[in-house]
Amino acid sequence: MSELSYYTVEGLKRLKEELNYLEHTKRPQVSQAIADARDKGDLSENAEYHAAKEEQSMLEFKIIQLKNTVASARILDESQLDKSKVLIRSIVKMKNLSVNKEVTYTLVADSESDLASGKISVKSPIGRGLLGLEVGDIAEIKVPSGIMKWEILEISR
Repeated sequence: MSELSYYTVEGLKRLKEELNYLEHTKRPQVSQAIADARDKGDLSENAEYHAAKEEQSMLEFKIIQLKNTVASARILDESQLDKSKVLIRSIVKMKNLSVNKEVTYTLVADSESDLASGKISVKSPIGRGLLGLEVGDIAEIKVPSGIMKWEILEISR
């Protein structure tokens, strides 16, 4: 089983909807594609059949992964979180000290991360480096390009 991951109600709902779609819509479509390709004759030279079987294999792997994720998911009770420290679901306003630029990120579970909308995973290098810090703290975070220094300006939920 996977390690525990914490989700909002909405985030867990999205995971369950994706799992439901894959199991009840996509799986039958792939099975039908295999059956259609099988009806076309010699399977040893049937590219459609082999492509459909490969798609089925990848689909089943993704379904297993999602089932494991959903099974190990826990709903996060935000009312119980310490609002003075950076934790999952924190909205963190910070300043990159090397370029004097401010950014705001929301720390989320892996599957909810979306850099374009300012959501970073708590498992990313920046996310891990921010966890537990308070306003005024300086985070020195090792990233592939070196060490980044960030000052925590504000923490909210």
